[in-house]
Amino acid sequence: MTSVLYDAPGPRAKRRNVLLSVVFFVLLALFLWWVWQTMGDKGQLKWALWQPFTTSDAWTTYLLPGLGDTLKAAGLAMVIALPLGAFFGIARMSDHRWVRVPAGVVVEFFRSIPVLLLMLFANEFYVRSTNIGSEERPLYAVVTGLVLYNASVLAEIVRAGILSLPKGQTEAAHAIGLRKGQTMTTILLPQSVTVMLPAIVSQLVVIVKDTALGGVMLGFTELLNARSTLAANYANVVASFIVVGIIYILLNLALTTFASWLERRLRRSKKSTGATVALEDATGLNPAQVGGGFGTGAGGTI
Repeated sequence: MTSVLYDAPGPRAKRRNVLLSVVFFVLLALFLWWVWQTMGDKGQLKWALWQPFTTSDAWTTYLLPGLGDTLKAAGLAMVIALPLGAFFGIARMSDHRWVRVPAGVVVEFFRSIPVLLLMLFANEFYVRSTNIGSEERPLYAVVTGLVLYNASVLAEIVRAGILSLPKGQTEAAHAIGLRKGQTMTTILLPQSVTVMLPAIVSQLVVIVKDTALGGVMLGFTELLNARSTLAANYANVVASFIVVGIIYILLNLALTTFASWLERRLRRSKKSTGATVALEDATGLNPAQVGGGFGTGAGGTI
């Protein structure tokens, strides 16, 4: 039996796959056991190192404020980068060269520079050219770097999502007299959202994680920076890394779960409801208003 994408495995291939899976899980279990034993031998499993996380001081003083700054920087960057990326992605598809070329230069320029350098340049700019205080400056620099880099990446995601749609969509829109701007806003963009959503969510996850770069280089008090202060006070470096890692996993898992729910909802909303109307109820209606002809019997589908 074959599929469009691959040949279905036969009995020998199935047995080989089962064997490889068993070997993998055995090796994974051995690796986790080795990690557990090594941590125990190094004294990293002592309750004294994990006990601070059971009290409110470690959370209210260090972790929760750091998490709040992480969410604040990531949220601001998302809110600004998403529409900016959509604007430049659409601008790169313009028929006007004076719009298309500058948009392409901006996107390629900021997409080629590491986000950490953008943060450092933004911080230096705010130091020399603005009156922003030293306490707020790291937040401004982090958000600026994240917006410049991720907006350029999102612009390419938007452009690729729109170009992935069948050309018949554009041709049909032009056939009924829609201008290019109307075609883009009413037909192409709404349909491409579900295509772009997985890539957009992946980039939003990157934004959340890249806030840690500001803590390393600019002293921004995000979650990972707050962890270092906590570890210095409680001498639990490994334990603090594990707890913060779990927080990042849960945060990004919540983001991807919401995006998956939104994608399913968008896909369901685009499907036909399959509603039927009795022929006598449709008497007198203009067929053009109901999108086609009527059924021949009572209860015919419109």
